[in-house]
Amino acid sequence: MKIGILGLGLIGGSLGYDLRSQGHHVLGVSRKESTCQTAVALGSVDVASVNMNLLATAEVIFVCTPIGLIVPQVEHLIKHLKSSTVITDVGSVKAPIVTAISPIWANFIGGHPMAGTTDSGIEAAQKKLFVNRPYVLTPTSQTPPDAVAQVEEIVRSLGANIYHCQPEQHDRAVSWISHLPVMISSSLIASCMSETDPEVLQLAQNLASSGFRDTSRVGGGNPELGVMMAQYNRQALLISLQKYRQNLDELINLIEQENWTALTTRLESTSQARPNFVD
Repeated sequence: MKIGILGLGLIGGSLGYDLRSQGHHVLGVSRKESTCQTAVALGSVDVASVNMNLLATAEVIFVCTPIGLIVPQVEHLIKHLKSSTVITDVGSVKAPIVTAISPIWANFIGGHPMAGTTDSGIEAAQKKLFVNRPYVLTPTSQTPPDAVAQVEEIVRSLGANIYHCQPEQHDRAVSWISHLPVMISSSLIASCMSETDPEVLQLAQNLASSGFRDTSRVGGGNPELGVMMAQYNRQALLISLQKYRQNLDELINLIEQENWTALTTRLESTSQARPNFVD
C-alpha cells in the first residue's frame, strides 16, 4: 500500500519506520528540504518532498503536523487527492479538527496515538513507538465504514491498542491525563525556580532525582505543543485546572490545620486510585 505522511517529526517519522518495515511504500512531506533528506537517509520514508503533490497517489495519509497546522494543511492537501483517499491525523485534540475537516473530506477519521517523548523532530523518531500504546480513533456517524476499517488495520499492525470515542469525549479525557499534567509539571518547575536563596536553589537542583524527574518530565517538553493543547482544548483544560486548584487548596487546608488523619486518608485514596490509570 502507498501511505503518505504529512509532517516528518517524532510521530510521523516513527510511523514511517514501522510502516516501511511492513512493506508499505511510504511517501513523506515536510516543510523543510533538510528534514526530507534526513527522513530518507534514516530510512523513515521511501521518498520525501516539500511539495504536497507527492501524496497524490497515496491511498491513506497520516497528517502529523502540529495541531494548529492540521486543518489548513488538509485544506491545501485535498486539492491534490482523489476522493477515495483516506485521511487521518494524530493531533492530541480532536473536536475542532473533526468539526472542521469532516464536512470537506468524507474519508477523514480523527486519530490520536497516545505515544511520544519530550523530544521532537525526525531525529527523535523511533521504531515500535506505538506498541501496546493506546491509539484513539474518533469517526463520526457519517464516516464511511470502509475508511474506518482501513485505518484500523494499519493502526492494529503498529501493535497499538485501538479505542473509539466521540471527539468531545476524547478531549475531556485527555485534558485530565495529558494536558493537565503538562500544566502542572510546568508549574512545578516554575515554583522551584522561585526559590530566592541561590544556594538553596542550587542545592535543590543538585539533589533532584527520580521523583522530580518523573513529575517534571512533561513540563520540560515542547512549549509549542503545550500552548496548542491549551489553545485548542481550552474549555476542557480550564475545567481540569480549576478542579486541580480546588484539590490543591484542600491539601493546603489540611496541612495548615495539621489534620494528619484526613491527609493520610487522602493520600491512601490517591495511592489506591493510581493503578486505575497506569500499570
